[in-house]
Amino acid sequence: MTTLLEGFLVGAVLGFSLAVPPGPMNAWIAAVAARSFRGGVVTGLGAMTADGLLGAVVYALDRVVDLHVEVRFVYLLGAGVMAFLGSRLLRPAEATTGELPDRRTYVRAVGIGLSNPYQVLWWLSAGVAFAYLGGIVLLLGLFGAIAVWVVAFPWAVHAGTRRHTGLQRAVRLASAVILFGFAAYFVVLFVLA
Repeated sequence: MTTLLEGFLVGAVLGFSLAVPPGPMNAWIAAVAARSFRGGVVTGLGAMTADGLLGAVVYALDRVVDLHVEVRFVYLLGAGVMAFLGSRLLRPAEATTGELPDRRTYVRAVGIGLSNPYQVLWWLSAGVAFAYLGGIVLLLGLFGAIAVWVVAFPWAVHAGTRRHTGLQRAVRLASAVILFGFAAYFVVLFVLA
């Protein structure tokens, strides 16, 4: 990298490329944030922790072995987790109106992130290809961008739904449909891999 700023900006672009695209994690963050801004942020922090763990594992493994990972079973695991989460969102509203304790919310999000094929494959591809080229400055930009997203996205969802319980239900239903869609897609990828 020619400059520290350039490395930071490249990292930020990479961070947004990981955090922003619609996917299972953002569907789950939206469902939680519709009930609670704080819960949405805690969920996002759990996802960011999963990214940190995946990045560390990929970095360590890349130093010792050639990373030609059999990803087929990552798809199957991801499909199961996404189907489970989608079914949780379809439970009756009275069973899910209370906020989860922050620790449970966080641990669940870390688990989702570690089993999300998109996050795993991003780190095995873009992460291994780019994230370490710029060193610590690039990584600061990457995780800085993710941190911005895990606050801004839950805030926008919560602000848009807090006064409208019908809209909260719609976000939960849309999130469930997205999660079931990804579960089906991951099963297809498992079969075709």
